[in-house]
Amino acid sequence: MEKEHLQPLFTNDAVIFGILMLMLAAIFKTAASESPFWKKFYKYVPIILLSYFLPSLLNTFGLVDVESSQLYFVASRYLLPACLVLLTISVDLKEIIRLGPKSLIMFFTASFGVIIGGPLAIWIVSFMNADFVGGAGPDEVWRGMSTIAGSWIGGGANQAAMYEVFKPSDELYSMSITVDILVAEIWMTILLLGIGKSAQIDGFFKADTTSITSLKDKIEAYSKSIARIPSTTDFMLIAGVGFGVTGFSHFVADIVAPYIRDNAPYLSKFSLDSGFFWIIVVATTLGVILSFTRFRTLEGAGASKVGSLFIFILVATIGMKMDVLAIFDNPGFFLVGLIWMAIHVTLLVIVAKLIKAPYFFLAVGSKANIGGAASAPVIAAAFHPSLAPVGVLLAVLGYALGTYGAWLCGLLMQVASQ
Repeated sequence: MEKEHLQPLFTNDAVIFGILMLMLAAIFKTAASESPFWKKFYKYVPIILLSYFLPSLLNTFGLVDVESSQLYFVASRYLLPACLVLLTISVDLKEIIRLGPKSLIMFFTASFGVIIGGPLAIWIVSFMNADFVGGAGPDEVWRGMSTIAGSWIGGGANQAAMYEVFKPSDELYSMSITVDILVAEIWMTILLLGIGKSAQIDGFFKADTTSITSLKDKIEAYSKSIARIPSTTDFMLIAGVGFGVTGFSHFVADIVAPYIRDNAPYLSKFSLDSGFFWIIVVATTLGVILSFTRFRTLEGAGASKVGSLFIFILVATIGMKMDVLAIFDNPGFFLVGLIWMAIHVTLLVIVAKLIKAPYFFLAVGSKANIGGAASAPVIAAAFHPSLAPVGVLLAVLGYALGTYGAWLCGLLMQVASQ
C-alpha cells in the first residue's frame, strides 16, 4: 500500500507540535551531556542538522500529514518575524557593512548558478532519456521546472508567479514542488554538515574570516557587558517587542500588498505584492531601528536566545516537510533537479575559491536564493545568532530579483528542451 493512502497517525497540530518540542528538548539535552558518546556524536553532527532531520522522519514514514498541518505556516508567519526582530535588536549595522562585497558576489553567483543550471540540467538529461524532459502543452517538463527556478532564486511568491506565467499542469506543478523541497533540503543538510567543518573549508578557500569573527566577537562582548539574570518583566518585554513588531508587520503587509496588487500590478515582478515579503522587510527594518534604542539592552536578558528558540522551532517545521522517499515517485524529474543543484554548487565553489570567500558567504548566499527568508537566517544563525540579519538582507534581495531570474531561466529551459 502506498504511503499517500495511509491514514496519518497524528493529525492534531497540538500533538505534532508537542512531538517536535520533545525532539528538540532531547537533542539539546543530549548535546549538553558530558557523556563521551554524545560529545563525540555532536562533534560530527551539528545540533541544527539533527533538529532538521528527526522531524523529517514523521513525514517520511507517514506519521503526519504535512499538507493539512498549519505548523510551518504559524512558524514562518509568527515566529520567524519575531525571531528576526530579537536577533537583529543587538546587531551592529556598521560591522555588517564592513563584511564587504564578497557576500553580494556569492549571492549573485548563486542566482546565476540557478539560472544557467536549469537549462544545462535539462540538456544533459535529454541525452540520457529524452522522455524525462519531454511532455506536451501544460505537461512540458520545463514549465514545471520554471516554478522551481522561482523558488530557488526568490521564494514561494516567485514560484507562484512562475506558475501563473508558464502555466504547468497541476500534476506537473505538484511534482515540481516535491523536487524543489527535496533537492533543496538535501543541499540544506550538506550545508549544515559543512558548518562543523567551516574552518577546514575556509582553509581550502584561503578565505579571510576576520570581518565575520570581528562581528561575532563584538556582539558577544556587548551581550556579556549587559548580561543580567532575566526577570518575568524582561521576558514579557522580549515577547512584547518580538510579537508586537510581528503584529505591526502583518498590519502593514495587509495594507501594502493588496494595494500594490490592485493599483501597481507591474510591481508584482519584484514580489512587492507578496504579504510575506512585506512581513519580513518590516520586521527586519524595525529590528534594525530598535538596535539604536534602549531596547537593545534586552539582549542582556536573553533576547537572542529567545530568537534562537524560535529559529529551532522553525527548523523543525521545515524539516517535517521533507520526505526522503519521494525521490522514487519520479526519478527522472528528481535527476534533473539534482544535476541542476550540482551545477549551482559547483559554480559557488569555483567562485568562492577564486575570490577567497568564507564558507559563511557561500552558505548564506546560496540559501538566500534557495529557501529565501525562511532558510537564509537559519543557516546564518547556525554560524552565530548575530549573523542572522545578513541572511535576511540577502533573502530580501532574492525576493526582489527572483521573478526576473526565474522568467529568464524558464525561457532558457524551454529552448534546451526542444
